[in-house]
Amino acid sequence: MILIVDDDPSVTTSLALLLKQSGYPSKTASNPGEALSLLEKHDFEAVIQDMNYSRQTTGEEGLALLAAIKARKPNLPVLLITAWGSIELAVKGVKAGAADFITKPWSNQQIIQSVETTLGLANVATSRDTKIRREDLDSRFDFRDLLGRDPRFLKVLDLVGRVSATDASVLITGESGTGKELIAEAIHRNSRRKGKAFIKVNLGGISSTLFESEMFGHVRGAFTDARQDRKGRFELANGGTIFLDEVGDLETNSQVKLLRVLQDRTYEVLGSSIARTVDVRVVSATNRNLVEMVQKGEFREDLLYRLNLITVHLSPLRERAEDIPLLASCFLQNVASVYRRSGLGISDSALKWLQTQMWPGNVRQLKQVIERTVLMSSTDQLRIADLELALEMEPRNHTGEQRMLAGSMTLDEMEKAMIVACLARFGGNISKAAEALGMSRPALYRRMEKFGLQA
Repeated sequence: MILIVDDDPSVTTSLALLLKQSGYPSKTASNPGEALSLLEKHDFEAVIQDMNYSRQTTGEEGLALLAAIKARKPNLPVLLITAWGSIELAVKGVKAGAADFITKPWSNQQIIQSVETTLGLANVATSRDTKIRREDLDSRFDFRDLLGRDPRFLKVLDLVGRVSATDASVLITGESGTGKELIAEAIHRNSRRKGKAFIKVNLGGISSTLFESEMFGHVRGAFTDARQDRKGRFELANGGTIFLDEVGDLETNSQVKLLRVLQDRTYEVLGSSIARTVDVRVVSATNRNLVEMVQKGEFREDLLYRLNLITVHLSPLRERAEDIPLLASCFLQNVASVYRRSGLGISDSALKWLQTQMWPGNVRQLKQVIERTVLMSSTDQLRIADLELALEMEPRNHTGEQRMLAGSMTLDEMEKAMIVACLARFGGNISKAAEALGMSRPALYRRMEKFGLQA
């Protein structure tokens, strides 16, 4: 059951009817006091609430009601209703615990989709497994091309699998080369939209002058070189998923235009004044810290909250050292198939050596090094010397030494990376790793506990 709180009877009546038609029973309240009274008497799955209940338009009444609901029912999802001009107020609400916000005027489809997504995410949050097994994940989801058994990586896959069933926007973060695009593809492949289009857009490669044409399309004659109509990326993705890669590189004036279409699912083709509606799942990715960019005024806070209903963070390869042999062996098999060298193999010592490297280019760099080694080596059994030679051919900013230059990592990151590398080199032997690092066993244990590393 859903609680609707609004002082306008026409709003509560229309929302109640809409929800009933979609299979969601509801109760209505015209003011905060009545709403809190109903909360004590009934078990609700979600709340849809307005931000104002008198002549005031500050939204303080709505924020106060939200705080009261969260004090009584911390896990109850709340959807805020606000005007487009009050997006800043809605962001305050999200910071205070609201699940999402809906702007006026809204469409019926938008309301139902927001409710379905909110309820779906509530189920995701309550279905946590204590121990995750790769075999169990593979039996429930399609995770082809996503290799690894690292516990943190399995937690990521578990979250991806469960959130895929919703229409929630997902923000994927992590360093370059960690596999953000593969995660985006997996989200689409395991969603109800899997039979529809999956459209990739590299926002870092689109200038502000071309943004509207690329994203929303244009009609013939819209500008000098517009000789024919062109469909935009959102229209191509209609019914499916749009993947916005490098969203942190989007120029400021383009961020407002993107926010508008993400907010109300409408846009105008360049050269046309007719608004079009689009139904898309939005997945975005970045290797930049968007929170820091918001603090510096480089990224819109309201856009960030619209993009990251769910955030998926991918760890760098240096923190997944135990997965490196599996990844390297798989890449080697693929290269052997492409170049028809069925006898290719890699020595155990070479696999252990790979685990000691920093891999600033992450999984992508490892894959490139394996392929380069095969092309350069005249023998079928790859050795450490072969891999070292291939790694030396990497660009200077992709070497482990360059990674350790001042400014490229914090002291904690450098210390953690060295501990991970030493533990991998000595097969988890604490005594040998401590000796190599020049510290006692207790000191190493303390640092491992600090960084959350397992013995």
